[in-house]
Amino acid sequence: MPIAETIAIGTELLLGEIQDTNTHFLACQLRKAGIDFFRATIIGDNSARISQAVKDAASRADIVITSGGLGPTVDDPTREAVALAAGVELEFHEELWEQIQERFRRYGRTPTENNRRQAYIPHGATAITNPVGTAPAFFIEIGRSIVICLPGVPRELETLIDDQVFPLLHKRYHLDTVFKSVVIHAAGAGESQIDEWVSDLESNANPTVGLLAHPGVTDIRITARANSIDTADKMVCDMHTEIIKRIGAAYYGDDDTTLEEAVNQQLIAKELRVFLLLHGFDKGLETRTENLFPKMIYVYSSTEDDPSSPELEIARTSGYQIVIRADLFRVSNQTNLSITSLTPEGEKSITRSHGGHPGLAELWAENMLLDFIRRYLYNKTN
Repeated sequence: MPIAETIAIGTELLLGEIQDTNTHFLACQLRKAGIDFFRATIIGDNSARISQAVKDAASRADIVITSGGLGPTVDDPTREAVALAAGVELEFHEELWEQIQERFRRYGRTPTENNRRQAYIPHGATAITNPVGTAPAFFIEIGRSIVICLPGVPRELETLIDDQVFPLLHKRYHLDTVFKSVVIHAAGAGESQIDEWVSDLESNANPTVGLLAHPGVTDIRITARANSIDTADKMVCDMHTEIIKRIGAAYYGDDDTTLEEAVNQQLIAKELRVFLLLHGFDKGLETRTENLFPKMIYVYSSTEDDPSSPELEIARTSGYQIVIRADLFRVSNQTNLSITSLTPEGEKSITRSHGGHPGLAELWAENMLLDFIRRYLYNKTN
């Protein structure tokens, strides 16, 4: 299986002036094509540094894809840098210049002499026609690697990848590998606990298993590589079954399923409604639950620090089977969450503490509160 690296070129990327969306797009496309993607680099508009980055990447990878630096100005140095990396000179291509002029005529504009620079590509390179922009792309062999240089404008890069670059790579490498991924969501168990349960699976070569922690939630990613979608599906399914067996009640859904959706579905199944009175929270949980349908979770934010708020009594007598008050407050170097619930089984109070960054405390508290409800419903069933 070929190995790929990408190099995003542009000082504006390093300054944070624009976001590098091209690397994300390329990562997704490489995964779908069954190409191993091992490294991504961002580098400024410096010909010597770009040249060295290209040489280094070409020494490690079969495929190197650069994005950006193909414009007409002096600070668009990709052509010169790649020629330097390949040890060749730039060559003027009359047919590319004609294509550039034709594009400008189509847009009702006249190219400047600067645009003529875009008709130069390294000796031995093959031009890639750009039907949606003025900058020709190209590819060149450097050692065992094919170096593909694409414009940085996302719409242009995406068009060239789909229409020309990946058909080229499929033909060159006889690509028939497919990838299948699923993300398992777990709540109420920290990353270290999840790791303890599945650590042996994390060293698996195929499918791979990896963890990603969020405030109050841990994701477990399964990725399988196979020669057919059916085989990849089975590999993912078998690993999914094994992980669910190990994490038990912590599991609440896959991929796009959110914790609030999972809780709402449980409530629908049991024909129960929840009233949440929140104190010390912003509007995050209200926003997360406002589009649930049918909506079984009602959130009321209170500025009153009164445990006997009249809204709780109103909720108890208005058809809400689960009534909860949750208080979020900062104490010393940690944030505490206090939950008091009233259900048909009685009253219950718990307190949990968050010692992480204060900016993550509310999201953690929201997820802890939702998981408190989820586990109550889970235990009511099991």
